[in-house]
Amino acid sequence: MPNSCAERPTISLCIGDERLSTGSAGFLSHVDPCSGEQDASVPLAGAREIDRAVTKARAAYTDWCRRRSSERRDILLRLASLVEEHTDEFARRGTLDNGTTVTINRLMVTRSVEWIRYYAGWADKIGGAVTGSFDSNGEMSYVLPQPFGVIGCITTWNGPLISMAMKVAAALAAGNAVVVKPSEITPFTGVLFADLASQSGLPDGALSILPGAAEAGRALVSHPHVKKASFTGGHDTARAILHLCAENVKPAVMELGGKSANIVFDDADLDNACALGTMLAIGVNAGQGCALPTRMLVAKSIYSEVLDRVSSMAKHLSVGDPFDPGTASGPVVSERSLERILGMIHRAEQDGARILTGGQRLDGEFSDGYFLAPTVFADVRPDSELAQKEVFGPVLAIMAFDEEDDAIDLANSTPYGLSGHLFTRDVQRAHRVAERLETGEVLVNGAENLSPTRPFGGVGISGMGREGAREGLDEFLRTKAVAIGTL
Repeated sequence: MPNSCAERPTISLCIGDERLSTGSAGFLSHVDPCSGEQDASVPLAGAREIDRAVTKARAAYTDWCRRRSSERRDILLRLASLVEEHTDEFARRGTLDNGTTVTINRLMVTRSVEWIRYYAGWADKIGGAVTGSFDSNGEMSYVLPQPFGVIGCITTWNGPLISMAMKVAAALAAGNAVVVKPSEITPFTGVLFADLASQSGLPDGALSILPGAAEAGRALVSHPHVKKASFTGGHDTARAILHLCAENVKPAVMELGGKSANIVFDDADLDNACALGTMLAIGVNAGQGCALPTRMLVAKSIYSEVLDRVSSMAKHLSVGDPFDPGTASGPVVSERSLERILGMIHRAEQDGARILTGGQRLDGEFSDGYFLAPTVFADVRPDSELAQKEVFGPVLAIMAFDEEDDAIDLANSTPYGLSGHLFTRDVQRAHRVAERLETGEVLVNGAENLSPTRPFGGVGISGMGREGAREGLDEFLRTKAVAIGTL
């Protein structure tokens, strides 16, 4: 299908205020997921450009960390306002990047602005603590929070703007300089973010954004002057990054995948539970999100009714042109992703799961793009691939449970532990179940994900460390103890 917003922005490697049209790692052809056609050439950063960016970041850090905290706050607030002023363009670029609907992308711009403003507010509130006044030795001691220096961030393709906002705002508010390697397959958003950061008043080099492949990621994480790494992506890549960090005893934040359970109890508001459970699992971003509730665990007494409701809603989800405001879901990001998802669907059918709707690539006007019908499976075995592995596509696995303990055991039965969702009218049950779910967060009755005021992150193979809230700021600060003795 032809893309309705054909103009593609210029892609550059952004080293501070510099803009480079070529990189030492060559070029990558960007493919429009709506049409399957190449639509842009992406310059790729290699080790050479990463080194230039880190060198420039070290110099900028000396300036940035010594600025008055109120000045850092005001610059970040200007950046937030600039991002907000460019909402339409960020939404357009996000859709060009990966096919996410422009409607969802506008919501993600709003959320990104919230994150930047939230951490701007922390910039002038970072303080230490006195840990002891004059003790028996006559010494006074206190703790001094300090930035690390240069932070290396690797962001994900499924949310290029929000992923940067979650990391960059906190790191800059803490006084660090930042080098970002966004995914090379979603290059359009980062250039605009870098341009606006320069306009906001950041020192030249305090933020660099360089799309690149594995070579650039390795160079960034292993660079001796990068003092901490922050990564969002899959756990296989995370393992490689952690090996590099281990060689240099370098700390890291890992925000990884999930196989989030959505527990629907028999007293739930089914209108809310089914509508949100369906849309979040297989509508939003075509199911390409780490915290989306892609396993629905349903009380047996309402199982049949929920299956009918969810399958009907899935059949009526509008899949198509992501620039059309009436479209609920666009394509998946690439042909490789599409083939991988179709393979998992085929194996789930062979494994005995019952397909209620979907399961096929769309044809007709959508045949050249990477469009997949929203897919719902019932009677999924808890130990099957579909129940245990992240699909990262519009596929929902539904299974029944008997009692509350059974639901909790099923929810905790995967190696992931990012988000948990549940629907119930029983407040005591909500608190009880939330405490027992082995996840980094629990969202009850449709509470929104990715609030900057709450820490976000996982356990198990869903990662380590936190983004959001004071905990997210503390990830980019290290503490120094100071003791003053008597003369």
